[in-house]
Amino acid sequence: MVELNLKQITDKLNVEFNGETRKLVFWYDDKAEFAEDIDTLVLVNAKVYHLEPDNQFYTKYFLEKQDCTTNYLIYAPFPKPAVRDNHLEDTLLYSKQFFADRASLLMVDLGIDAKYKPVIQKYIKFFRAKDRTQRFYNLEIEKFTRDTIEIALMSALCKTRIASFEEIVRVILTDGELEDNKFLNEFDKYDLLPAFWRFCEQQFGYNDMKPTLEKLVITLFITYTERSIQGEVPEAWKSFVSYKPGSIIAFLDNLMNNVFYRERFNELSAHAAVRLNAFAALETYEPEALLNCDTFAVVDRFIIGWVRERLMAEDTGANLEGITIPEVCQKRKKMHFGKDYQEQYQLLENAYHLIQAAKYNCPDDFKEIVDQYRSSDCLIDTAYRNFYYWFDQLTDNVAFEHLRDLVENIYTNEYLSKLITKWNTSLISEEAMTVLPLQRYFYSRYIRSCKERVVVIISDAMRYEIGRSLWAKLQDDAKCSAKLEAMLSVLPSYTRLGMAALLPHKSLEMTADFCVLTDGSVCDDLKQREVILQNYNPSSRCVQFDDIKAMKRTAIRQVFAGMDVIYIYHNQIDARGDKLNTENEVFIACEEAINEIHDLIKRLTDHVSATHYIVTADHGFIYKRDKLQESDKITNVAEKGAFVNRRFIVSDKAVEDDGICSIPMGRILGNDDSKMVSFPISSNVFKVAGGGQNYVHGGSSPQEMIIPVIDIKTKKGHKATRIVQITLVSMVQKITNLITTLEFIQTEPVSDVVKATSYKIFFTSEDNEKISNGNIYVADRREADPQKRIFRLRFNFKNKQYDKSKRYYLVAYDEKNDLEILRHAVVMDVAFANDFGFNV
Repeated sequence: MVELNLKQITDKLNVEFNGETRKLVFWYDDKAEFAEDIDTLVLVNAKVYHLEPDNQFYTKYFLEKQDCTTNYLIYAPFPKPAVRDNHLEDTLLYSKQFFADRASLLMVDLGIDAKYKPVIQKYIKFFRAKDRTQRFYNLEIEKFTRDTIEIALMSALCKTRIASFEEIVRVILTDGELEDNKFLNEFDKYDLLPAFWRFCEQQFGYNDMKPTLEKLVITLFITYTERSIQGEVPEAWKSFVSYKPGSIIAFLDNLMNNVFYRERFNELSAHAAVRLNAFAALETYEPEALLNCDTFAVVDRFIIGWVRERLMAEDTGANLEGITIPEVCQKRKKMHFGKDYQEQYQLLENAYHLIQAAKYNCPDDFKEIVDQYRSSDCLIDTAYRNFYYWFDQLTDNVAFEHLRDLVENIYTNEYLSKLITKWNTSLISEEAMTVLPLQRYFYSRYIRSCKERVVVIISDAMRYEIGRSLWAKLQDDAKCSAKLEAMLSVLPSYTRLGMAALLPHKSLEMTADFCVLTDGSVCDDLKQREVILQNYNPSSRCVQFDDIKAMKRTAIRQVFAGMDVIYIYHNQIDARGDKLNTENEVFIACEEAINEIHDLIKRLTDHVSATHYIVTADHGFIYKRDKLQESDKITNVAEKGAFVNRRFIVSDKAVEDDGICSIPMGRILGNDDSKMVSFPISSNVFKVAGGGQNYVHGGSSPQEMIIPVIDIKTKKGHKATRIVQITLVSMVQKITNLITTLEFIQTEPVSDVVKATSYKIFFTSEDNEKISNGNIYVADRREADPQKRIFRLRFNFKNKQYDKSKRYYLVAYDEKNDLEILRHAVVMDVAFANDFGFNV
């Protein structure tokens, strides 16, 4: 450190002044390098005298007449004058002259070989400030060469913690502007700019008669692109392609994958894209050529455009390099710019599954219809829901309007119309009521025999496919085990009747004026339902979800204290869908409902130690985005005094008309009620005044009548989980090419006890220098088949000379906690590396 330099000077001077004889020591500091430090010297037997160019006569008089006994260090912050101009020349004859240049002292202090003194002397201006010199010392360079000295000087100016040219470039690009860069201005001030551009050529292969940061950035991005696309880059770009792609790929990968710098990477990418007119330059490329390119955001626009065109052509068999459309979407989502286009990729992936429904085939048998719906058809409804969820997230969805029209047409005319017609054709048979457990038996089937406290969560309008999504979410919760079943709801499938059916009862009836009674009592509100529930179990309670949500832990415990059965009523979906001004938000409400119920289960498990939950619904719903045409509305042909809804009519006689089915009310309620429930065979509605048109329920369809029953057991406290691991499949001991592809495997599927994570995977030297690009792999695969968990990664190595006697390592780190989970030793035996003239 600089303090050590001064200590060396002090020690040498104190040796000079040792003894009884009076001594004068002259120190001519030619460049005034120690002018700021001279008064800090601690001289034991001498004082410092400041010589100035115009006080030589006085100095001679002072030293030889006024004070002839004190030892003095006569410090002159200027060169020694010529003999004829130096009035102290005769004094010098009986005195000593001290020589101490900063370069020599630095070299001695740092252990720098004498042959590098011209290098230190060249940049001696840098060392005139203590803070700069201290930063240079703090880098703790082990081996000094011209290169390491210059890199350390630039690192000190950039205030990096290590002496690394990559770090220097990283700071320059992320913490400065491309024009009038403050760091390059500093380099210029200390004569380091030529060294910087020389290292740019050595490290990145960038060479230019008039180098600029902007052209360096363009070189970096073009070279990165050249190695990630199939074929050649545009002709106008070729002169920017570097002969050292490995170093560039490693540098940009590390920049884009670093959470602190990825936004700046995006800015640099956008800047380069504009300057290169990347859209026009790349739009003629086939999508296969761009599939692996992650340089510019515009590439995702091209891929999205290709997928959209294939889907519009209903070409669901299209693929890129053997990768299907959903796999393309998943792949690009995980790439760097995928986060910016997540909504589009999610939308397209769901559109793909919907367009496949253009070939939908529905069985004739009611049991087969139910089984197929539960296993696969319900996923079409989920895809439709997710399509619109992501469609509505887009700030500008104009580009997807035609795709939306296609999706809507297929969902309505190819899927719903076929499914609901077959469903209702089969439902009218008495055997249909035996295929699924009936909703009116819910309490006796799931609650009556429970020996522990059970929390029943009834989510208004949570249709089966939404319950299935909640069940899938619970599968990922290490503290939950969940079983998904289904029930057949009452008909009409509307709230008042569905909620009554879920309560314990001996009789369920609808009066002549269409009131719903449970054991002869009205059960329309929370208090009425609680009374009925307590008739069967005195230690029971009904409560609204919104009330529980607002309660603190103590209040929740009071609600649950001593209770065996708690019915919690959740109304997110129906509350939004049943209002004209919010019905188009119903799919957003579905997503919120899933998250709210999951959060409620976690909260109650922690707060009141509840461990058994059953989630179900009163009914489902049908939602279609397009407004109904007049041709889709059935003229109301009900008799006077009938109970008329958009999706059902309850009356004394069956409504007899084309497109309408009827079922005796007694069959639904298990009594001798002679009233008839009439409903459209299709997804059409009865023409009635008021209300919304997109969101409907009450009628007969799998979406309205098949409701979920999720039986959930939770564990309070910690459940042992582990992070999913990856390992190397390829048997590699030696790397012989600057571009190498290796196979890995995710060792087990992600599950409730095996958690997904993401890994940073790269090669490093035994000195911890990154020598390759860094790949980010998201380990989230759930497939049981090990072959489906194998993945391939490509590594681009820095173009440099490797020492075959040293060890290099493939390493993998968990991105969430930066823990190393894989280290595999290799030998680097790369021929023609480091400027042998081959573009490898």
